[in-house]
Parts: sequence; structure tokens; C-alpha cells
Amino acid sequence: MNPLHLKKLVCDALNEDLGPGDWTTDLLVSENKRSAAVFRAKEEGIIAGLSVVEEVFHQLDSDVHLIREVEEGDTVSPGTILAQVEGKTRSLLTGERVALNFLQHLSGIATTTRQVVDLLDGLDCHVLDTRKTTPGLRMLEKYAVRVGGGTNHRYGLSHGVMIKDNHIAVAGSLFEAVKQIREHTGHMVQVEVEADTLEQVEEALSLDVDAILLDNMGLQTLRRAVAMISGRIWTEASGGITPKTARAVAETGVNAISLGWLTHSVSAMDISMDIYSKEESK
Repeated sequence: MNPLHLKKLVCDALNEDLGPGDWTTDLLVSENKRSAAVFRAKEEGIIAGLSVVEEVFHQLDSDVHLIREVEEGDTVSPGTILAQVEGKTRSLLTGERVALNFLQHLSGIATTTRQVVDLLDGLDCHVLDTRKTTPGLRMLEKYAVRVGGGTNHRYGLSHGVMIKDNHIAVAGSLFEAVKQIREHTGHMVQVEVEADTLEQVEEALSLDVDAILLDNMGLQTLRRAVAMISGRIWTEASGGITPKTARAVAETGVNAISLGWLTHSVSAMDISMDIYSKEESK
């Protein structure tokens, strides 16, 4: 992860939650009181985001100390202690919600990604994410996909060319869209085109493209498309794929499946932070 971007994301989240100050904590807890806390899994899952938790408390109070009990990507069962933190009680209480929000959300993405990856066991098919991410959190969400064993699709619009249906409509034809793109890009830039029909697949095969996205095709049509392509171009299936349908789609022979579901529809993992008091500092 980009450490500068991480610092900003965490700072923005803390500013959003803290505002002018933590009234409840400041009124109830003396400034020098110290505590410790544990982060504990309340369900089975894959852990992602401990480094973000560490950054949350570091920005609030550099004296807060975090000890990891598990590592990123570990599978944990209910009751597993994930990490321990120790420091001023005010800092622990103020950072609790932001730390949990990041840890629960990213662990939920990693857990779901791992489930899909496991569903494709034995198949030569990658699990990709998409750009259907929470605004502002793309770096972290794509990181969680990697922790779960998935592969990142392009990070943003400047990370490769993907000609979709609206681009084709604006250009006038797929041929014209590819022609214009190739006139202005070098050999290092890969071009992927979207195909919704077998006719579009056939046209794409006649053009200078590197990959074809087979969008919203039924299983029978997907199998026919893969047979037409016959390994000449890298293939990706997309459009409404969920864990329930992932295996069947992958079995058509595509090189990858992409699921916006990984980042826009997953449930947060249930994780708690339980605090207990220690002696006040002198």
C-alpha cells in the first residue's frame, strides 16, 4: 500500500468521526488513565487491515503500542485474539470505531475473496476485482482482495485501456475505437474490449487487441465464445457473477472472472474490541 495515501485515508476517517472532540471519553476518562484492549474475531474469516488499525492509533497517539497475534491473510475462528493494544485510555476509546470500521470491512472483503478463490480450486482461472469500490477506499479494498488470494484488475482509468459499449457507441464502431486507441498508444499498453455477443467476439478477434471481456453472457454462450477464441486472446467473464455462480462460469474455460460483488456487496466481518483498565501513569 502507498503509505502516504494510507496516512491520508486514516486521517480523513478520524477527522470525520472525531470532529471537535470525543466528548464522552474526555468527560469520563482522566487524561493519564491507561488501558489495554484486545481485538477479537467473533466469526470465522480472513484477517486484513491490521496495518490500518496500527495507523489509526499511531495518528491519535504515538505512544499506543499494538501487538499482532495473527498476520494478514490468516484464517481465524470465533474467539481468536487478533491483536492487543495498550496506551492511554482516551486514545484507545477514541480510535475504537474507526479502527474497527477498517478492520471489519477489509476482513469481510478478504474473507469473501478467499471463499470464491477456494470455489475455483483446481481450475486455471483468476478471481479479479473491479472498479466498483467505495469512493476513496479503492486502495484498501483492492489490498483486501489480494490478501484474500484474488488478483487486482486495473486500479483506475489510467491503468490500461478497456473499450466498453459506450466507448464503441461514441467511436461509431469497435474497429474505429481500436484504430484510434492504437494510433495513440505504445506497445506497453494493453487493450481489452468488451463483447456482449458472439458477433462482437468474432469482430474483436480480427482486431489488434490483447483481451476480451465477455460481458453478461449465459453459460452456453460463454462456452461458445471460449471455443471461438481458442486460447488466442486472454478472456475475462464479467456481469452479475456471485459465489453461487462463480464455479460454473469459470468452468467454461475463461482465464478470469471479475466480480464487483467482492467490494460493493460483501458483509463486514464481526470483530470486537474489548478494553480493560491498567494503572494510571504517574
